[in-house]
Amino acid sequence: MPRTKGNKNRPKTNTTKDYASQIAERQESIVSLTAEIASITANIDTLKADLKEKKAKADAKVAEEAKKAEAESVVCG
Repeated sequence: MPRTKGNKNRPKTNTTKDYASQIAERQESIVSLTAEIASITANIDTLKADLKEKKAKADAKVAEEAKKAEAESVVCG
């Protein structure tokens, strides 16, 4: 009967793992990633507000220029 490959021939490793330290590391990682996500979200919100403000100014300027052009065409025409 042939021998099965795999587990029997593998060298024995230390099977006692420190699960508590692994869990602590993962929890620290989660906390740091959550903080990073919060800061990025806050940055995005401020950038959106700035964009909205600049867009409103640009739209007002375009409307003003359109009124001036319309007034000039009426005067000249």
